[in-house]
Amino acid sequence: MYFKWKDEYCTGIEAIDNQHRHLMEIGSKIFDLAYADDGCDHYDEIMEVLGELKDYTVYHFGYEEELMVRYGYERYEPHKFQHFFLTKKIEKFEEEKQEIDDRQKDTILKLAEFLSDWVTNHILKEDMLYKDFFKSKGM
Repeated sequence: MYFKWKDEYCTGIEAIDNQHRHLMEIGSKIFDLAYADDGCDHYDEIMEVLGELKDYTVYHFGYEEELMVRYGYERYEPHKFQHFFLTKKIEKFEEEKQEIDDRQKDTILKLAEFLSDWVTNHILKEDMLYKDFFKSKGM
């Protein structure tokens, strides 16, 4: 199942884990929209959840990056670049309004699959690299 929280995603940093859980909840909304088989037009809902996703990723990434700068995390730049990549990808989806409107199910499913892969891989690989670093700083 997409966007299901697993213990392996825990960094042990409560604020970050809570933010990751919230990202999973937003992802779950996207997945639900992708599989809504009710014959209804979901364009407005899709655009709303895309906006929520963008706003929350900007907030979460800003939070992580501020901690990285404050504590001198050595992998700050490559980590920040990955955040930039996801933000730009979300913006690209938002810009494809006609594509979303015309092919709602296919377009939102592509986003759900991409986001699921990106978030889980990012948490399991990149975020786990800072886990011990931040803990050593008392977080």
